[in-house]
Amino acid sequence: MSIQGRIGRAGGAKVKRALGVQAALEWAFRIEKAQLELPPPKDVVEEGFGFGLEYVLMQRAALGCKVDGGQHKMGSYTHADAEVIAATVAGLPDSLGGIRMAIRVAELARAGLTPDWMPGVVPRCIPVETRQNQHGVRAVTEVVGTERILSRGRWRTVEVLACPVTWRPHPEQIASARRGYEDWWQALGWVRDGLVAGGILRDVQVTEEMPRVRPWKR
Repeated sequence: MSIQGRIGRAGGAKVKRALGVQAALEWAFRIEKAQLELPPPKDVVEEGFGFGLEYVLMQRAALGCKVDGGQHKMGSYTHADAEVIAATVAGLPDSLGGIRMAIRVAELARAGLTPDWMPGVVPRCIPVETRQNQHGVRAVTEVVGTERILSRGRWRTVEVLACPVTWRPHPEQIASARRGYEDWWQALGWVRDGLVAGGILRDVQVTEEMPRVRPWKR
């Protein structure tokens, strides 16, 4: 069954749609068009007290299936479970990237994408600069010193040339991309655990399924 499949019933009992956390996020943000309702800054007090993820989830549960999300979808219906999923993402702790990671998780889910961990990319040593002439493409060299050499019985001073090189992509670029993937993976694990522990999703069952933890290690 696709993410957009209908909730079924067996023998009169509601059958929940089983989705891995990535599929659940894509359903909530891409199909249901749920929006992040990020908590206010820590120094902002509303009605004399602050509120966190637990408060948001309790309010969603109390409202039940009457949540319509019309403020975001211009009158169309946003499933209550999608609102809960979005609220959970909005509650990502600072230790996992906080609001910035919440936005990243939501944007990737809305686009149906996985973070680019630069699959198959291998650093290559290439000249810093090249120049093309009638003889083809040549690496640009620079003078790095001089040497005295004996040529045909005479001492001469000659320039020592070197070709500056670099690595592209730089190994640190690849490492950074893969750290970003791991951070996203950990955020998804936190969201999954929170949704499972919360137990207030009515029509969706979030399974233990997760994206590969380090897909570059086969």
